[in-house]
Amino acid sequence: MTNVTKSRPLSPHLQIYKLIPTMAMSIVHRITGGALYFGTILVAWWLIAAATSPAYYDWVMWAFGTIIGQLVLFGYTWALVHHLFGGIRHFIWDLGYGYEKHFATKLAIANLVGSVAVTLLIWIVGYAVR
Repeated sequence: MTNVTKSRPLSPHLQIYKLIPTMAMSIVHRITGGALYFGTILVAWWLIAAATSPAYYDWVMWAFGTIIGQLVLFGYTWALVHHLFGGIRHFIWDLGYGYEKHFATKLAIANLVGSVAVTLLIWIVGYAVR
C-alpha cells in the first residue's frame, strides 16, 4: 500500500506567484467590496441622524468633519469608485472582451489610476460647491 497523497503534486503557493496588476486589482476589488459594507453603515448613520434631530445631525456632521472623519469618507469614496470601476472591468470580461494579457493589464492599471483620479475630482468638486 502506498500513500496516495504523497505522490500528488502540491498546489502552487502564493510565494511562487509574482504579483501582477490584474491579481492585485482582483484582491483590492474584494477588499473594497468589504469596505463598502462598513462604509454604508456610515451613510445609514448620517441618514438616521438627519431624521432624528438637528442636534444629533450637527454632532454627526462634526464627526465627519474631523480629520479622521474626512479620511474615512475619502477612503469610502475611493472604495466606492474603485469597486465601481472593477465591476465595469468584470462586465467587460462578461461580454467576452479584454482577455488578452496586455489589455487586461492595461485595464487593471487604468482601474487604479482612474479610481484615484475620479475620487480626487469628486472631492475637489465637493469642496468647490460647498
